[in-house]
Amino acid sequence: MTITVRRSRDRGQADLGWLSTRHSFSFADYYDPQQMGFRALRVINEDVVRPAAGFDTHGHRDMEIITYVTEGAVEHRDSTGTHGVIRAGEVQHMSAGQGIRHSEFNASPTDLLKLLQIWILPARQGLAPGYQQRPFGRDAKHNRLCPIATGDGRGDSLVIHQDAALYACCLDAGRELSAPLAAGRGAWIQLVSGSMTVNGERISEGDGAALEAVASVDVTASSDSEFLLFDLA
Repeated sequence: MTITVRRSRDRGQADLGWLSTRHSFSFADYYDPQQMGFRALRVINEDVVRPAAGFDTHGHRDMEIITYVTEGAVEHRDSTGTHGVIRAGEVQHMSAGQGIRHSEFNASPTDLLKLLQIWILPARQGLAPGYQQRPFGRDAKHNRLCPIATGDGRGDSLVIHQDAALYACCLDAGRELSAPLAAGRGAWIQLVSGSMTVNGERISEGDGAALEAVASVDVTASSDSEFLLFDLA
């Protein structure tokens, strides 16, 4: 069994005034050859965006991009003509495929926007660009693993082009949860808030943990906690 904890304090950091961000893996000006992702999971950025600020139009290709909003709302526009606002409790998936250009701005003139931006490598390159958005409220995630993005669309999740499954959970203090992990697969846990133990290792808000060669992912919440679980080929 191996579990490797990625402490929040060790992540890459950038403060651009309008944006405060933490990078779990190498991204933009932050480069660490030992932190290039985990299996197909390439990016986890924890972003805090000031009111009415955001990312001007820019391009992506051959990447599955998931936006998990934890506070506020983000306004999205892209080159396919899609325009939407993603609020806390909603999740957006954009498949960049052959190439797409988009912008993302804090939709509020007064409130902060907080989100996790997640990139997953697709199983195939050159796919047609695509966009999905769906609500996953607290009730759907309360003390259970709620599938929010999967390769097969299970549980009315967003469909991504990879043999991977992303679950979200809001776990009450003192509650335990166990998720089986098939042989040969790996798991990553990203703790959004709270504190918990993962297979015996204590983690706190902002920490991540990679697990391999385990039969199950076993978590116990030390306080009310929200986390994401990635099941990866």
